Amino acid sequence: MLGNRLEFAPDRDREVFAAIPAAPAVFLLRGHDPAAEPYVSKSASLRRRIERLLSAPEERSKRLNLRDRVGAIEYSLTGSDFESGFLLYHVLRNAFPKTYEKRLHLRLAPLVKMHLDNEYPRASITTRLGRIGGKNIYYGPFPSRAAAEKFMNDALDFFKMRRCVEDLHPDPAFPGCVYSEMKMCLAPCFKGCTNGEYQTEVVRVEDFLNTRGESLKRQISADRDRASEGLEFEAAAALHARLEKLAPVLQQLPEEVQRVDQMRALIVQTSSVAESVALFRVDGGAVAGPLTFPVSSPEHAKERMEHLAILKRWCYRRTRKGEMFFANARGELPMRQVVRGIGRVFKGENAAPAMGAEAPSIEAEVRGPEGPLFHGTPSIES
Repeated sequence: MLGNRLEFAPDRDREVFAAIPAAPAVFLLRGHDPAAEPYVSKSASLRRRIERLLSAPEERSKRLNLRDRVGAIEYSLTGSDFESGFLLYHVLRNAFPKTYEKRLHLRLAPLVKMHLDNEYPRASITTRLGRIGGKNIYYGPFPSRAAAEKFMNDALDFFKMRRCVEDLHPDPAFPGCVYSEMKMCLAPCFKGCTNGEYQTEVVRVEDFLNTRGESLKRQISADRDRASEGLEFEAAAALHARLEKLAPVLQQLPEEVQRVDQMRALIVQTSSVAESVALFRVDGGAVAGPLTFPVSSPEHAKERMEHLAILKRWCYRRTRKGEMFFANARGELPMRQVVRGIGRVFKGENAAPAMGAEAPSIEAEVRGPEGPLFHGTPSIES
């Protein structure tokens, strides 16, 4: 897990210190006794931290000193605080599987949970994630439980889904609650609605969360416009006020709050490797990486030019097999053209014309003034 290892002995400490980079890193110190617990930490300057821990102790100093206990140093350089924290998490989880959460002081992220496995679904705040791909849906992470609760309560004011937490057994004799009295709940507890009506409201809430509020915003806007066109100005004004009330609710929703099972993201961090960045992939809330991505190194530029040469060789043939489509300034592909192009390629229809009318073919490039330099089809190396 940690890519570098140095054996340590007090009589050769200067040699070991000189071999350690003065750079950010995650490190692990192993004792002479294999059964002893390792010392795991991260540092903004590995050499300075190791010297502080393993140098000869100062007289009457209370600073932690492990000089006579450590037999090996393991470490990996990191390029960012995010990478350091992520690597430290993995090292501690491997070294202390029962206590790593306490050592890291991890506070689990609050999520909004839609209990869709319940006969009468509801929403709640949780820090426990169930099976991804199951019936229940989770949204997060929120910065705090208070922020998650405020957003959920403010958002549910626009809907009539139940707020109670009990499993319902609908009974017409049940008196209901304050939300049903205020017409803020469809009251399935005393059959104030049909099951189909309640499920329709649940779908509206789910759409609201999936679209980060856009579904409700579009609905209210459309209703307001229809009321205005129908000269129902009081209704239009009320809907406009409702739209204005929705705006601060949506402002409570950070970009980082996503539907967890559909969360896809790329995190870009500085890298410990020169002329590169570190890439982390987020898939369904799980983080993977880092992947070192070179940005401006000579090797990267050379490889890119080689790729352009291969692209040029294919693009500028008098006839070529396959299709190529370019995105516009917004990064959008012409999808209708792409679909038609897929059909042409699949059916093996005529090759597309070259991008340049005067573009020479490979065959022309291998002809001399007296005719072909060789007979047959040239290889790719030619």
